Amino acid sequence: MAEKEKIDIRSLSLEALQKHFFQMDEKGFRAKQVYEWLWKKSSFSFDEMSNISKELRTKLADNFVINNVQISNSQFSADKTIKNSFILHDKHLIEGVLIPTPGRMTACVSSQVGCSLTCKFCATGYMERKRNLNPDEIYDQVVLIDRQARENYDIPLSNIVYMGMGEPLLNYKNVMDSIEKITSPEGLNMAAKRITVSTAGIAKMIKKLGDDGVKFNLALSLHAANDEKRNTIMPINEQNSLKALAEALKYYYAKTKNPVTYEYIIFDGFNDNIEDAEELARFCKHLPCKVNIIEYNPISMAAFINAGEDKVEAFAEHLRKNGVNTHLRRSRGKDIDAACGQLAIKEGQ
Repeated sequence: MAEKEKIDIRSLSLEALQKHFFQMDEKGFRAKQVYEWLWKKSSFSFDEMSNISKELRTKLADNFVINNVQISNSQFSADKTIKNSFILHDKHLIEGVLIPTPGRMTACVSSQVGCSLTCKFCATGYMERKRNLNPDEIYDQVVLIDRQARENYDIPLSNIVYMGMGEPLLNYKNVMDSIEKITSPEGLNMAAKRITVSTAGIAKMIKKLGDDGVKFNLALSLHAANDEKRNTIMPINEQNSLKALAEALKYYYAKTKNPVTYEYIIFDGFNDNIEDAEELARFCKHLPCKVNIIEYNPISMAAFINAGEDKVEAFAEHLRKNGVNTHLRRSRGKDIDAACGQLAIKEGQ
């Protein structure tokens, strides 16, 4: 006789879990205790649930499974960044990064196995998208990276960025559910303002963020403020033009009053001249925003290189003269391929 398939316990709401408990002749409050172990105490094992009887723990193990994420491999950078390869229950691999900087401890988490967007400068864009991550798989990355921060640096996580593998807005519901678990008092109780979701730009989903009144921060990977150039490096722009994105962002801002961050990599000889800076400054007039100029991290699949220091400084200065709040962001973890745009599972990892 075939063994019955166990239910993924973290796919259940509290109400659904209580129904299962009633069917097992267990009290509803026991379901609440188990739910607290799963989401507030981040337990990956029924055996850890010390206020649950041994008999019930056995019953749970017979009927349910916790498909927790595990660290497969960790690499430590000279600048204290830690890149993790995580293994999922179905043996897929994803990556997540701990980025320690003065004043903050940031987890960079993935939202998909691979990516479907094929941005030309990003290593993940050269991978096939295998599947979306479940809410618990995103939550687990945060839990594991937080433990890593405490163990290695004795400092808890302060910030989370959805800037790892995948396009978060193409996994909308699961990303939103993961943020609910991370920010809820019944979960990790982190402030939504400490979370940033980064998108390559999907206009209708940006509007949906506005309709849903989200409290977290939104970052748009822009990298060019004219359609011709952006189409070249980010094929998603062909269906989501800058005009459509500007309209969606204005809608989002009207609904949430949250300023937007534009991420802009300055590529040598591509988007690094003053005319490019002028186009970006004009795009920034649509709504309150800031620009993060990001150092490019070369990958073997693409020929792009970072613009020279003088070009970057002149570009940033032009933005500032036009009243744009501009920050230069130095890369972290380059020596272990953990920096922005470098995440890709290597063979044998």
